Amino acid sequence: MNKKVPPTDWFLRFCKGALIGTGFILPGVSGGALAAVFGLYERIITFLAHPTRNFVRNLVFFIPVGLGGLLGMALLSRPLSFFLENYEVPVLWFFIGAIMGTLPELWSEAGKKGRTIRHVAVLILTFALALVFLLRAEKLFAGQVSLNTGMWVAAGVLIALGALVPGMSPSNFLVYLGMYKPMVTAFKTLDVTVLLPIGGGCALCLAAFSKVMDLLFTRVYAGLFHFILGIVLASTVVIVPVEYNYLQSGTILCVLTLAAGTGLSYRMTRLDARDSTLTH
Repeated sequence: MNKKVPPTDWFLRFCKGALIGTGFILPGVSGGALAAVFGLYERIITFLAHPTRNFVRNLVFFIPVGLGGLLGMALLSRPLSFFLENYEVPVLWFFIGAIMGTLPELWSEAGKKGRTIRHVAVLILTFALALVFLLRAEKLFAGQVSLNTGMWVAAGVLIALGALVPGMSPSNFLVYLGMYKPMVTAFKTLDVTVLLPIGGGCALCLAAFSKVMDLLFTRVYAGLFHFILGIVLASTVVIVPVEYNYLQSGTILCVLTLAAGTGLSYRMTRLDARDSTLTH
């Protein structure tokens, strides 16, 4: 028997998709990490790895997520860019709050199939290594590259990895490589010489690695989820604004946006906790 889906479920998934979509266009924010903290990551991976399994049910489930993601990438990119340019620190604190508000649910999800000292050790080690890597990433990937078809395919692979690997911000790497602004321009002008290679790279990466991630979830669920949690925590620490002078009135706005992001994301995970349930 088909159950009627409450409009609030669709709206919540739409909002989650919009926030996840921004993670693919905002440097420092990971779409995959946001998918994980909003309880959608595992189900996305399973759907990509087994597209014919419960196809109609999963398609209906992900329609509002996909529409929200498109909205987040297409319609929210300009206003978010404006706010980042003019109110960068408060906006970053909002995103930090959005991640913090979902950490209790993510911690619970990581231990759903058991938690041992070894899993906690995986979390701590992953956090430390990911933090070191992310802090050094700008030096490792700095510089300009030739903007040819091969590099745009590679950009597509990076964008797809941002969905498959929580904590990875593809926009960061594209900024370091000098490809971010040309890519944004290509999206605005619908330059198919750029968009088609990017799409091809995304498709190749998703086809190649989604089954791997799905297999890892099946075999080492607890270990993988604690690994993901470590990356999410490290990526959150990295985007904390450290050069801002907090001894000024603007700090109040930072506190308010942090509280707003935390409260909103926590409320969303409580209202729609079922989204974190994997359907096989």
